[in-house]
Amino acid sequence: MAKILIVDDDVEVTTLFEKFLTVEGYEAVGLNESASAVDLANSIIPDLFILDLMMPQPDGFKLCRMLRAIPKFKHTPILIITALGDSDSRVVAFGAGADDYLQKPFHIAELAKRIKALI
Repeated sequence: MAKILIVDDDVEVTTLFEKFLTVEGYEAVGLNESASAVDLANSIIPDLFILDLMMPQPDGFKLCRMLRAIPKFKHTPILIITALGDSDSRVVAFGAGADDYLQKPFHIAELAKRIKALI
């Protein structure tokens, strides 16, 4: 069973993602404080990261860079899910190491397909 770490400062978002991903057959762990994300990632070794961009420090861009700097996560897929839809945010996210980018709001079926493709 693939493990997915969801990092978003919105408790409702992480709770919904955890429930949806569990139904889809994944082991989902939500975290609402980005500052603890690296420690938790090192503990559970996820197969996929889902990150929000607009979070207190570190923001999602910086967290993405931090995860990519860790050798064991160099190739772990990172999916950005955010309300930011501008092309500059996309470019910076991909430059930070993101593998995919999904803008809120989105269709849940699209999320499922993107996760399946990344894992």
